[in-house]
Amino acid sequence: MPVALITGCSSGIGRALADAFKAAGFEVWASARKADDVAALSAAGFTAVQLDVNDGEALQQLGERINQQHGGLDVLVNNAGYGAMGPLLDGGVPAMQRQFETNVFSIVGVTRALFPVLRRAKGLVVNIGSVSGVLVTPFAGAYCASKAAVHALSDALRMELAPFGIRVMEVQPGAIQSSFAKNAGHEAEQLINEQSPWFPLREGIRARAKASQDNPTPTGEFAAVLLKAVQQSKPPRLIRIGNGSRALPLLAALLPQGLLETTLMKRFGLNRQI
Repeated sequence: MPVALITGCSSGIGRALADAFKAAGFEVWASARKADDVAALSAAGFTAVQLDVNDGEALQQLGERINQQHGGLDVLVNNAGYGAMGPLLDGGVPAMQRQFETNVFSIVGVTRALFPVLRRAKGLVVNIGSVSGVLVTPFAGAYCASKAAVHALSDALRMELAPFGIRVMEVQPGAIQSSFAKNAGHEAEQLINEQSPWFPLREGIRARAKASQDNPTPTGEFAAVLLKAVQQSKPPRLIRIGNGSRALPLLAALLPQGLLETTLMKRFGLNRQI
């Protein structure tokens, strides 16, 4: 039975992927941070793991457990992440650090800790990026930057892991039906206050936080497409799934940068002086 580890399985994409992989015959190790979510995953029949993806000691112990029980890991899905929304200068460096710790640094930490079991199985690493790493929008600068970094890391890891028989796939989702917008909105509301120079543009900030739920693709559909790609004899280097996942990068590639920025500024209320 092939073994898969998926991070960030409390809800949304992570939980849908765990369900899809389990139905396809994988032994699924599903991680979450909160004890209640771990209990729910365990009750659903997964090997549930309470895990902070930035806890190096916990990651090392997890790698040892998988090695003892299975000897190898066929698929690692680096899915854990969140969207930091709001003006870059409002959040400042601390917000950037938190965003990169979870969305970027954890990919290196998790993959490094599980390298021995991935090597034994000649496994596949799947990194969940975003089209936001290709088409950058205002009020999501930290998130967009983190996903652009995921793209760069995926390319580097693909080349560096190839001699060990480990493959790397990057996924760039578009709009996927999940709690992402709710969580992003909560993040944004923490920054929106009357002391911010961008307070008069707060509705634009809120609009960006909700943008990922504009006609979203169901998580089950997303998971089915990704599972099919994973099961190919030669998995693709990059796959885009979900509403807008192809159109938005195409716009970024074809539109003059000035026109693209003007369009986005108008969309999020930045086309006026305050």
